[in-house]
Amino acid sequence: MPIKNTFAIMNTKGGVGKSTLVLALAETLAAEHGKNVLVIDSDAQSSVSSMLMTVSNLYQLQNDGLTLVDFLVAKVLQNTTSDLRRFVVRDVSDVDDVNSIFLIPSDMQLTLFEREVSRESRHGRLRVVIRELLDEVRDIFDIILIDCPPGLSVLTESWLREADYHIAPTKADYVSVCGLEVFRRFKQLNPEMGFATNLGVIVNMKDMASPTEDEYHTWLRDNGENRCFAQAIPRIHALQDAARFQADKRSYLAKYPGRIGEAMRALVLEFLGRIEETPGAQDAPPRSAIPDDAAATAADDDAVLHERKSTSAA
Repeated sequence: MPIKNTFAIMNTKGGVGKSTLVLALAETLAAEHGKNVLVIDSDAQSSVSSMLMTVSNLYQLQNDGLTLVDFLVAKVLQNTTSDLRRFVVRDVSDVDDVNSIFLIPSDMQLTLFEREVSRESRHGRLRVVIRELLDEVRDIFDIILIDCPPGLSVLTESWLREADYHIAPTKADYVSVCGLEVFRRFKQLNPEMGFATNLGVIVNMKDMASPTEDEYHTWLRDNGENRCFAQAIPRIHALQDAARFQADKRSYLAKYPGRIGEAMRALVLEFLGRIEETPGAQDAPPRSAIPDDAAATAADDDAVLHERKSTSAA
């Protein structure tokens, strides 16, 4: 049975803290459970990329053509071969003793790429490339988290149809809940094309003292179709601080102190429990580390990335 370890994270509504949640999931999985995690940044804003490395390093990778956009342009629009390992950056995150988070960074040109895909009617080719990409990384990493942009673009649809699961972060308010309904209706279209399994809705950025948000949370939880996670993530300033990359590394507990750390650890335990309940998800061979001999320097002899010693790997 094939391994099931790819997760598309999205909500059609923006502003729900999606990228920050992806960051916290990746770092908690790595720091607390020793998981090898690949983050695929599929959002043109490159938010999670900038949370996992310095802005100067990210800019250099974008300038050198080593992002998701460049990989997809080569494979989808130019029909050329392209080694995925060149685009996977290792040694990201500013958490001490975490060296098992990897990143395929994004670039603002992703939006232009999607326009070209639509203009040239390359939707089928795009989906094939996404399927091949996920098939290639499934056997290498324990967990693959795909940070999708808000809205339903042609690229996001490909992730949603080819990933094993989807997770929908939402705020406990009317507009964000409406975003879930738009997503639900979209999922019902063209069922013959396949779709990721719903792992659940995560209530994010919740004001724990708000009766109104409690009502929305209860409504979400009572709708069984949502498969709402029991653990909500509170709206705490520390989580916004965690989203700012620091050149000087810090411990996991310093980055996620007190209530936010407790909430993230509880959420990840629930996340892992749900995976284990799914047939195929536990069939992966043990992956204690990424082989060093698979690593290649992201910028060859260019020393621009010395701040984080970022190199690409797979």
